[in-house]
Parts: sequence; C-alpha cells; structure tokens
Amino acid sequence: MESDYDELDRRLVHALQIDGRAPFSTIAAALGVSDRTVARRYAALRSTGALRVLGGVDPTALGAVLWLLRVRCAPNASVAVAEALARRPDTSWVSLTSGGTEITCSVRTETDADSEALLLARLPRTPRVEGVSAHSVLHSFYGGPDSLIAKLGPLDATAVEALRPPPLPHRPGPVRLDDGDRRLLAALAADGRAGFEQLAAVTGWSPTTVRRRMTELRERGVLYLDLDCDPRLLGIGTRTLLWLSVAPPHLEEAGETLAGHPEVAFACATTGPTNLYASVVCADHRALYRYLTTRVAALPAVTHVETAPVIRTVKQAANRV
Repeated sequence: MESDYDELDRRLVHALQIDGRAPFSTIAAALGVSDRTVARRYAALRSTGALRVLGGVDPTALGAVLWLLRVRCAPNASVAVAEALARRPDTSWVSLTSGGTEITCSVRTETDADSEALLLARLPRTPRVEGVSAHSVLHSFYGGPDSLIAKLGPLDATAVEALRPPPLPHRPGPVRLDDGDRRLLAALAADGRAGFEQLAAVTGWSPTTVRRRMTELRERGVLYLDLDCDPRLLGIGTRTLLWLSVAPPHLEEAGETLAGHPEVAFACATTGPTNLYASVVCADHRALYRYLTTRVAALPAVTHVETAPVIRTVKQAANRV
C-alpha cells in the first residue's frame, strides 16, 4: 500500500520521538518550517490516528513482572483467543504468528499470586488453547523509551542535538502511586502532549505540582514518552519475532549487540527454553534473510534461532496502571 505521507511528516515523527513534549516552536526551528506548519501537520496526523504522543509506563519500575507468552491454539480459535487476550488491561503486543496457530503477547503481573493465577489457572483453561510457553523478562536490552524511530528517523545529527532535552538524573528506589498519580498517568496515556492546566484539572493538583510529579516519575523510570504511529510513516516493514538460545557467558554481549542492530525494536533476556528474545523489522523476506545470515549469524555463541513472522498485530502497547 502506498503512503500518503511526505518527508516533513517523517521528520516531525522523528522530532517527537526525541522529545514528545517539545514546543512546536522548538520543533519548527529544528525542521526549518513555521510553528503553524508543525502544529497543522501534527493535528492532521493525530486526527487520522496516524500519530500520537503518549505517556508510557514501565511496569517493572513499579515492581511488576513482565512475561512473554506463546499460546498455541486450534487453527479456528486463534483470532478469538487473541482478541480475548487483547481485552485484558494487563496485556500488550498481542500478535498472531506461525501460520495463525500461535499467539504471542506480553503480560504484566503485579504479584507472585498474579503470575501463578495467570500461568497455572486462567490461560490453560481457556477453550481451544492447546499449550502455553511462558518466558519471564529478566533484563531489557532495547525497548520502552528506546524506540525504533530513533534508528530509522531521517533527521541529521544537528537537528537531533537541537531537539534533545537535557538528560534527567536517574533516581532509583521504590515508587508508590496514589490516586492522583494514576489519574495523571491515565491522562498522559491518552495524550502525552496534554498541557499542564489540562492535567491539573484531571488530577486536582496545581500545574506546578503536575510538572514536578511528572519530572519525578520520569526520574524514577516509571514514566516515559512514546509514539504510536502508522508504520508507513517511516516505511517500517513486517515484524518478525526471534527466539534465540545463547551460551550464558555470552548472553549479555549478544543482547547488547542485538540492541544496536537497526532492525531491532525490542530485545530482552528471558527465562525458558530460549534465553534471548527480539522483535525485528525488515523491509521484506529478502531483507529478513540477509539480516539472519549476516548480523544474527555474527552474534556470539548462538546455538539456536527460531523465527516467527507476525501475521497480524491485534493489540500494541498498553499503558494502564
């Protein structure tokens, strides 16, 4: 399908990936166009659902555990099961793979009891589910605030540097959310560019308090800015899931190398029969073949690679907390 988007649209997407809340005047200066042009383009893309800035939440910063599930279904039941999983507030990236008989998804569990209930009770009893393989995410090498757009975006180094916000200090430690925090994160999940006055009305706080709490949540690693965009905006091709087995002494090296590949949108170390997972994007099957036989083949100590092309993405990211 041909894209109706142009180079300015793609440059705007890249700019918002660098700083999703940058003023239109700052973006306009970096792109060499007027404020009005940037505002008009963003409004047009957002109104059609092609682009929106959203506030992402890293559940591991709140003590949650992430699982990658591979759910095998009877051929005529996979769509219904995938749609049922997509309706759950704790799932994201629900995809049909492997000829349409397997569903892959990410599930967030808040407690050990939640993990046990999910893995031992709820899913296996779902009608027409023939098997479940569960992989706990141990460490993320790329993903979350690290976006594929950063690798594919068209802006040059000068524009990127002009748009890059000052780095925030990292403040480790447990984070407790109150009702105001939850209202704030829910509002940002719907619109990551919502103004401080608007967010103040939602939370019942002052704009100054909203600004301060947003900064705190970002410093704690709970909140980050993300983009939801039409893949055609950047010419993104088909997605393929990789399940790799790597000798443990080389797992970190392989994961860090994988994270640097321009094709990789997400990479993590996991438990289970394989210990390294990646979501990769290639232009077509020939590009995927080249990627597998060059970059993946060069990874250290890889003993097994399984590929699962994504046939359909039923649900992307979920940001409820």
